Amino acid sequence: MRKKPLSFRHFKQFGEVLLFQLCRGTPTHADARRRFHFDLARDPRHDISRPWTKAFFRLLILVGVATASAILPASAQQEAPKLKVMATFSILGDFARNVGGDRVDVMTLVGPNGDVHVYTPTAADAEAIRNARLVIVNGLGLEGWLPRLVESSGSHATTVVATHGIAPRKIAAGEILSRDHGAGSSDPHAWQSVANSEIYVANIRDAMVAADPANAATYRANASAYQAKLQALDRDVREAVARIPAERRKVISTHDAFGYFAAAYDITFVAPQGVSTETEPSARDIATIIAQIKNEKIPAVFLENVSDPRLMRQIASETGAAIGGTLYSDSLTKENGEAPSYIEMVRHNIRTIASALAN
Repeated sequence: MRKKPLSFRHFKQFGEVLLFQLCRGTPTHADARRRFHFDLARDPRHDISRPWTKAFFRLLILVGVATASAILPASAQQEAPKLKVMATFSILGDFARNVGGDRVDVMTLVGPNGDVHVYTPTAADAEAIRNARLVIVNGLGLEGWLPRLVESSGSHATTVVATHGIAPRKIAAGEILSRDHGAGSSDPHAWQSVANSEIYVANIRDAMVAADPANAATYRANASAYQAKLQALDRDVREAVARIPAERRKVISTHDAFGYFAAAYDITFVAPQGVSTETEPSARDIATIIAQIKNEKIPAVFLENVSDPRLMRQIASETGAAIGGTLYSDSLTKENGEAPSYIEMVRHNIRTIASALAN
């Protein structure tokens, strides 16, 4: 008795089951496959030995695989490991999180309210760097302790210098110096200019795209959206400064961390400490600043979250200047603080400065 060819109806029924299993990602168990093949062999209508039926059968499987491939990437992507990123301090960590979104796992060596200038790495830091694929650094001499840490960790991570492409501000001969930053060296606090922060973000974006091309579109879209927020922030800062009388745009802060802010927004900053908090100001430096405050009638002095407030309180007491508030220079705060993100840090700083100097 001649076997009847496999009908289109049977192909359709089998195809529907196959597509359903493939689209759900359901594995086809070996026993089920054997039973199916047995049923094909037992049923005289299921003759797939003919050339055209073999070809059609293969085509049906290819269609199913292609359909599953179009549907599965979204769920598969959710299970893909995140890009591990290590940032040296909290401000860089915030930039990285804004660019990477939920596709990255970001850690920071120097956490909220920490001082990157005087940080001492731990054995746990070496382990964390060894497990990272990207290490984001500021550069410009800020993290003097980092090269030894990376070497000791044995890390093969890619190092991303976030300040690449930024024109560094040079420390003038008349400025108060520090141990690692003499006259002519670079001021590392480039993030204090919001325009510079856009360059930080672009460098971090490019590094993430190179390390994780599969999520390149996400990194580019996140970076563009964040840079738009930074551009709006820059405009807001300029408008706030414009409302302060030019003769009152003078700020006394703890250490010289606001040079880029001063250059970008036309405010004069004076500090008893140099660009690094490692250096203690001399009695002569303090006396000079006290005389300047008195002579120029500077109305307020400002504390910093990474510095000991006692010096500024002493200066305020000897000059009669008011304590204008706390500025955030080298570090963010925890989530419940005044400056848990870079944008909130800049907004807090300009509000504090404007409030103390505008009237």
